[in-house]
Amino acid sequence: MNLKQKAIDLAAVYKQNVKIEAILLAGSVSRNLNDEHSDIEIHILWETPPEDQDRHLPIQLVGGSILTYHPYEEEEWSESFLTKEGMKVEISNFLSFTVERFISDVVDRFETNYDKQCVVASIHDGVILYGEEQIKELKKRISDYPLALSKQMISENLWLGNRWNNRNALLNRKDWLMLYEVFCEVQKKLFGVLFGLNQMYVHHPAFKWMNNNIEQMTIKPEKLYERMSTILIDSPENSVKELEALIEEVLVLVESYIPDLNLCEQKNQIRFAK
Repeated sequence: MNLKQKAIDLAAVYKQNVKIEAILLAGSVSRNLNDEHSDIEIHILWETPPEDQDRHLPIQLVGGSILTYHPYEEEEWSESFLTKEGMKVEISNFLSFTVERFISDVVDRFETNYDKQCVVASIHDGVILYGEEQIKELKKRISDYPLALSKQMISENLWLGNRWNNRNALLNRKDWLMLYEVFCEVQKKLFGVLFGLNQMYVHHPAFKWMNNNIEQMTIKPEKLYERMSTILIDSPENSVKELEALIEEVLVLVESYIPDLNLCEQKNQIRFAK
């Protein structure tokens, strides 16, 4: 099934509502990363808040069956449904004003909030299905990734947390659940640093599509994907050493590309272990 064509067909139904200002194809399909497990993700920008009828009618018109249906929460209305062909569609509804504010928060006020960045990333990478002029203007606003946002992403994410300082104790005690949770937390922090360093908006809070993300990066440690993967499957002792090495290499990259960024406190915290 051609997922992009299905999204275009769905947009033709949704855009009949005069309250809708723009429709965007997001997610893996918009990035040409879709596989047999992929859903269709559509973001809809509304001039005024959608009513239940506004959200239900398009699903009824295409003969879909609702899977989930959420009220307004965290500045979004969301629902998912199955098409007649069995394809899952995820709809995220936002006020146009909200999306514009999220963009300002990220590119003008340098907020690192991942929920907001995910919306910005969807605009950056998304495929326009309706409202071309409006979305092109939004894309233009986010085309230049601010250096100040890079610095903020790096500074915040290099605080790896107190539990990283306890890595040797967790290793010696064989507290494997907590240790591997720390591994994952630190790896995600490193991704946050590298996304900032490479001026890439975060498109998923758990950094989905890890291999593709790494391929897009021009600034990164060598064999990053292989090493990040090995940390999760190697012996715990080796994994601690590999993660320590990766952290040091990331620090060297940051200091090389953004030498005026003061990271003395973060480095002291990173290197303390017990």
